[in-house]
Amino acid sequence: MSTITRTVKNIWKVGVRDAWRQINYIGDTKAGTLIGTDRWGNKYYENGEELPLRTRWVDYKSHDFDAAQIEPGWHAWMSYLVDKPPTQDALLQYKRRDWEDADPRSIPNYTLSRGAYKPYSTVKSKVTMWEPTAVERK
Repeated sequence: MSTITRTVKNIWKVGVRDAWRQINYIGDTKAGTLIGTDRWGNKYYENGEELPLRTRWVDYKSHDFDAAQIEPGWHAWMSYLVDKPPTQDALLQYKRRDWEDADPRSIPNYTLSRGAYKPYSTVKSKVTMWEPTAVERK
């Protein structure tokens, strides 16, 4: 959580509209420099004046966001594994491989949804449900 003075400064820097969007989607106001944008339209920011390990953040393009929507190079930068972002480091930049689809969309994460993988068993269950039988009256 941030202090009131920090929040007011960030509202002044980013504007009321962007501050309102940030409060609704990330629960805090943040102001920083735009470091780069990935191929899906996510924007990556950095601000050295923030608290440690909170200096880098991502602004997802879609509101239905998931951590699987971050590219590996940007994920390494966000996790402080590397100092240079993929825009400055050639090894971290995305290169399409021959076996990949030409479509730049990521594979969505179906966890906790109807599309999630559900294993099934071919073994007969040891517990059976009781089914009542009624004899017809005469």
